[in-house]
Amino acid sequence: MSSTNEPITNIVLVHGAFADGSGWRGVYDILTAQGHRVTSVQIPLTSLEDDIAATNRVLDMQDGPTILVGHSWGGTVITAAGNHPSVSGLVYVSALAPDSGENTAKQYEGFAPTPEFIIDVGDDGFGFLNFERFQSGFVAEASEADAAFLRDAQVPVNMAAFETPVEHAAWRDKPSWAVIATEDKAFDHAMLQSMAARAGSEVTYVTASHASYFTQPQAVAEVIQTAARNALVAVQ
Repeated sequence: MSSTNEPITNIVLVHGAFADGSGWRGVYDILTAQGHRVTSVQIPLTSLEDDIAATNRVLDMQDGPTILVGHSWGGTVITAAGNHPSVSGLVYVSALAPDSGENTAKQYEGFAPTPEFIIDVGDDGFGFLNFERFQSGFVAEASEADAAFLRDAQVPVNMAAFETPVEHAAWRDKPSWAVIATEDKAFDHAMLQSMAARAGSEVTYVTASHASYFTQPQAVAEVIQTAARNALVAVQ
């Protein structure tokens, strides 16, 4: 176990909707090179309960204090799964952060729409990001080849998951950090700032699209490293 004078070694990464864990590769490479033990969860995107369960399985494998990181919908997942006893700090990367008793859909109320971020929902209730708007809405600054690969490999999400409330928000008990992308087209910037302020998160701004974890891995990794150095001290 780490002492309060040592950085946390374990990092667990949770991807968002329309993606999988492979997009964390750049962040993974940077953090493992720095000596961190990094695990990327593959959440099924079938329900909030299923995604929490998948995350908890990975958290159960950790051998000490852990920083739990979520991108986009993954923020809702870590807000719930972050109550796991191994979790010492949370990092929100362009991520949702509902409060106790709130669901994901409620986070959008009162904020501006995002016309570039279009979700096409099938008859079965699962949604894909619109293929024509995928790059502009999700990962605008990536190369066309990278954007096309992410578009064609995207994972659909059960839209009903956005209606499921979080029972207890882990950020109420644990320190948090937030990465807010200045060119995010998935969320109104005021929405991201409001969630981060309510959670008391330490905010870092990066010049990036919604997929900042993919296009700006160094900046995101640095915030995770900051959390790893300070999470245990913050709860003293």
